[in-house]
Amino acid sequence: MNPIVTASRPLPWLALALCLFASEVPAGSFQVNPIRVDIAKGSTTAITVRNDGDDALVIQASLVGWSQDDKGQDVYTATKEALVTPPIMTVPAGGEQIVRVGLRRAPDAQRELTYRLYLEEVPPPPKPGFTGLQVALRVGVPVFVPPTVPAIRRLEWSAQVGTDGAVRLTAQNTGNTHVQITDFELGRPGGGEPLAHQTALAYVLAGQRRLWTLPVPPDRVQAVSELRLKADTDAGAIDTPVNVER
Repeated sequence: MNPIVTASRPLPWLALALCLFASEVPAGSFQVNPIRVDIAKGSTTAITVRNDGDDALVIQASLVGWSQDDKGQDVYTATKEALVTPPIMTVPAGGEQIVRVGLRRAPDAQRELTYRLYLEEVPPPPKPGFTGLQVALRVGVPVFVPPTVPAIRRLEWSAQVGTDGAVRLTAQNTGNTHVQITDFELGRPGGGEPLAHQTALAYVLAGQRRLWTLPVPPDRVQAVSELRLKADTDAGAIDTPVNVER
């Protein structure tokens, strides 16, 4: 089980429970701050890992390249473009460890570079007689390197209605920097009750797109040529008409 925790902006300490699902096995916990990394040109960024548990934790750090395919799915690949140190650490109970992330290449002139930093507990060997299941949580922290040209954050929206009435909504990022969508609502141009509402919490990387399939009763979108989209993003609120294709 590998949950990924992301946020659109730095937040206060984020507590992560690392639970061992077995009787009489205590849970450990660590905290990460910040939970989003922005690397300026020629710099490194420090992340603090704090162990609030009663036992020392061994945590492994790794960094991968982050892109998206033509369906908007996240793709992670091995990379040597960025460096994380230390790659493995022991954080004592009640203690802290500084993790540094730096770029080993020049920033891209035209487009933002994107990576993910993973921090994962390395479970200790099970005690004699242990028959339960040890589960370690992995945390993925987004890492962004801005382009050397001014950042442009722009989404273009389109919608397609299928024969089943479902609306297939697409957000195309035509800018050179990511946009994170946290919430959106789709309705008729004249207002009224929304056709669909979703808490998205999704990144659309530069030059990429994200797709959603929203179940809507066919009679609600029959003969509709335009919809109204309202969305909250880390680039600001969006209120725009969306053309409907059939």
